[in-house]
Amino acid sequence: MGLWRRWQAERAGREQASAFVRALLVDPPESDVRQLAEIGTRGDADHARWELRYVRRAGGMLAAQRDALDDRTASLVSSALARAVRRDPRVATARRSVAARQFNIRLSAYADALDDKSASERTGDRLGRVLLGFAGRLDPAPADLEVAGAIVTAFLAEASEALRRSFGEAALPEDVAPSEIRSGG
Repeated sequence: MGLWRRWQAERAGREQASAFVRALLVDPPESDVRQLAEIGTRGDADHARWELRYVRRAGGMLAAQRDALDDRTASLVSSALARAVRRDPRVATARRSVAARQFNIRLSAYADALDDKSASERTGDRLGRVLLGFAGRLDPAPADLEVAGAIVTAFLAEASEALRRSFGEAALPEDVAPSEIRSGG
């Protein structure tokens, strides 16, 4: 690939990542904020809203890492998200490094919850437990785990859909399995 085409492809990738990140920065629905405040943050809607912002962003990073068509997508999204967080007017300038660390801790916890294949707990419950734990609720009732898990899984699905809208969807012939595709083939 020539230098000009490579530059164009890199620019297009950055633009796609920026569009995707804009979808991740949308505030959570007030209904979700109210639910999480009720079941997780003892009525603190601001804390609930921030936890849900972190969930949406973490869901986007996880989608970029797991569902992307190109190995570079996660790196592009990570860079675009870091730039957006550094400029987020909802975070005081002096607190941006703290917010970045908090996000990374949450991203790791949600990734671990997805990767844990234990039979003792459903994936939605594990994800709900992570959300409620960061919200301050360490002993959730099963019904609360279900509500929190549904919120997180909905955000993950939204992130995957936003990723497809921004970066495209794989299109394979019906007679070719994804495992049969080889790089450069």
